[in-house]
Amino acid sequence: MAELNVNIGNLKLKNPVMTASGTFGYGIEYADFMDISRLGGIFVKGTTIQPREGNPYPRMAETPAGMLNAVGLQNKGADYFAEHIYPQIKDIDTNMIVNVSGSSVETYVECAERIAELERIPAIELNISCPNVKQGGMAFGVTCSGASEVVRAVRKVYPKTLIVKLSPNVTDITEIARAVEAEGADAVSLINTMLGMAIDAEKRRPVLSTITGGLSGPCVKPVALRMVWQTSKAVQIPIIGLGGISSWKDAVEFMLAGATAIQIGTYNFVDPTVSIQVIDGLNDYCERHGFKSVREIIGALEV
Repeated sequence: MAELNVNIGNLKLKNPVMTASGTFGYGIEYADFMDISRLGGIFVKGTTIQPREGNPYPRMAETPAGMLNAVGLQNKGADYFAEHIYPQIKDIDTNMIVNVSGSSVETYVECAERIAELERIPAIELNISCPNVKQGGMAFGVTCSGASEVVRAVRKVYPKTLIVKLSPNVTDITEIARAVEAEGADAVSLINTMLGMAIDAEKRRPVLSTITGGLSGPCVKPVALRMVWQTSKAVQIPIIGLGGISSWKDAVEFMLAGATAIQIGTYNFVDPTVSIQVIDGLNDYCERHGFKSVREIIGALEV
């Protein structure tokens, strides 16, 4: 057996395989299908300080080799999470990480402070792809100044591992990565969904109620790989790679490109046990190639 443990700053993972926010519920929904404690970590669904109803239906659409979603961060708020969800997940033997979202710097800070109080939540993932309502709706994560502002503010109040999830809807993702590293991010995760849309030709109308939505699935993998590779050359902090991973081979490719760990997202809807298969596949890959530890393949791409 190869050693599969990796570290994201002070966060210790038993293996590099985690599940992406919004695709795995709170983890407990998948417990009937697999031993979720085998995972390196579970990123629970997006949480905001106030409850959110999400966007009107329809808010999901299937696309070739992927899907579009415009769910809109539907959740019952940070207090509900702390009082009702946290007691159910705090004793699961893996890293339970909360994806934190907001619509202003202040709401990000409030949500991070609330989650920081929960002893068994060792990290948060800051979703900076949210629209900044005070700045006309432009996402925080598409400018260096916006990304820096929110990460700086959250870093002041959040003492545990801070992972920042980067938007791919930018010209140069390395600039954003450097900006959040400079403000104290412990790691970055990338990529979030790409902006896309679907049209119903017969009705001559958009399929989604919001017109545009987030594209995910195997179709985004080449873009995600490229961005992980570029970012690995630009920052010193660990990278968590995601975007279209559906097999152990995909996971290996992301790690060769520079990711320390990976997240599996959309493919959880296709095969709920895919993450366990990826863990086993990573071990087999390391054994076949003579690697004693999966850490040996991080950034080992020969170019």
